Formats: sequence, structure tokens, C-alpha cells
Amino acid sequence: MGAFVLLFKEYEDELIVIYRFGPNKNIMGKIQLNKETRMFSELEPIDNVNHSNQFYFDRAAQRLARCVIKENGVFLDKMTFESLKKALIGLSPSKLFYCLKLT
Repeated sequence: MGAFVLLFKEYEDELIVIYRFGPNKNIMGKIQLNKETRMFSELEPIDNVNHSNQFYFDRAAQRLARCVIKENGVFLDKMTFESLKKALIGLSPSKLFYCLKLT
């Protein structure tokens, strides 16, 4: 099974962008990215004993970093972080190539 994180934009201006992040709409924290310094800050942690806050924060930060580096600083209103690594284990080489081609 892979990792899945939802991100919903709450605020954006020239200096910062703020997103809610978490495993679903009912369990969310808040992350801020300073666009000038490229530093991430946790504004609100995920408050749920069944979910690791650090796990979801790290993946939300990875997704926002991708916006900065690969997507020219475009921050969509809704995004996801999806990791298929664990889900792809055991696939035949031809199926694995097909899955990677889709992503």
C-alpha cells in the first residue's frame, strides 16, 4: 500500500502559502511554506493517535516542494501526494513499466 495525503489550499499571497493536509478531510493539520526562504512551518499538527503527524507533514512538504521546483511555483487549490512504491512491489516488469509510464 502506498502513501496518500490530501492538501487543500487555505491562503496564498506573494510570500506564503498555507494548506490543510492529512489522510482525509476529517483529520487535518496545517502547513505553511515561505516562498522566499523555502522554509516549511507546521501551524497545526494532525491531532489523531492513529496517524503519525510527522509522516503526513513530511509528505505534504514534499508535495509543496514539487510545486516550487517542478511546477514553476503554481499552487493548486486541491492536491494529493501519492506514493505507489509499496503498491508496485511484486509486479512483473511489463506491468511495472506500464504503471510508471502512467505517473
